Amino acid sequence: MAALPPYTTLFERIWHYAFRVICGLILFFLIMPILVIIPLSFNAGDYFTFTKEMLALDPAGYSLQWYQDFFTNPNWQGAVRNSVNISIFSTLIATTLGTLAALGLSQAQMPAKSAIMALLLSPMIVPLIISAAGMYFFYSRVGLQGTLIGVILAHAALGTPFVVITVTATLVGFDRSLIRAALGLGASPFTVLRRVIVPIILPGVVSGALFAFITSFDEVVVVLFVGSFEQRTIPWQMFSGIREHISPTILAVATVLVGVSIVLLTVLELLRRRSERLRGVASN
Repeated sequence: MAALPPYTTLFERIWHYAFRVICGLILFFLIMPILVIIPLSFNAGDYFTFTKEMLALDPAGYSLQWYQDFFTNPNWQGAVRNSVNISIFSTLIATTLGTLAALGLSQAQMPAKSAIMALLLSPMIVPLIISAAGMYFFYSRVGLQGTLIGVILAHAALGTPFVVITVTATLVGFDRSLIRAALGLGASPFTVLRRVIVPIILPGVVSGALFAFITSFDEVVVVLFVGSFEQRTIPWQMFSGIREHISPTILAVATVLVGVSIVLLTVLELLRRRSERLRGVASN
């Protein structure tokens, strides 16, 4: 830690250390619920509490039975398959639509750009329960309520704004002279898109796709409205387990999801650093 300048006052020194203490307490408040879940998922008992054996670090108080139940129970495995399938297909749709929308909005001659951007970002602004209710009534009229396609389309609508935001941010530093140079050399618009634009904005596209995937994978409100029991996902199964039959398997599933989230966040950070390096090379 760097030493404070000698000209700082007593109040500034107090605030310097107090600010770090406050930040540490806030971080502890946010992280502590996650840290509690992880050891509880290895509980040998049937309750969400630390037993005397666990507190004494007795091996008899720990067990992998709830992880075994998660990986062998057909209800949980069906929820995993549904979550993965819905997340993958909704991410593909959201990434395609969001990237195309961001490319169109980046054009200077695009009319009503602000209004279109606000419309695209509305799923992030409108309360999720309102969006879910609207999707329920709309999909009921067109026959998509209670179907796998309906859930995929609903999650794609929720994930598209994240792709638009990340790709738009990537296009801010894009050098458009590259497009003019490629067109001047005889390349077709599709070739320019495939060989010039996409490789440069690829980190932003992948980042948006990961955000869309996480949004779909963790979503529970919309799938409760739009889906049916056949489309139950992991969050739906966890929600039902808390309401109907409380089982520590939920804690094991939560721990697995925390691990998946950490991996995805690590990938996002690596992509962000790669994007910054590419921007530095382009600017030089």
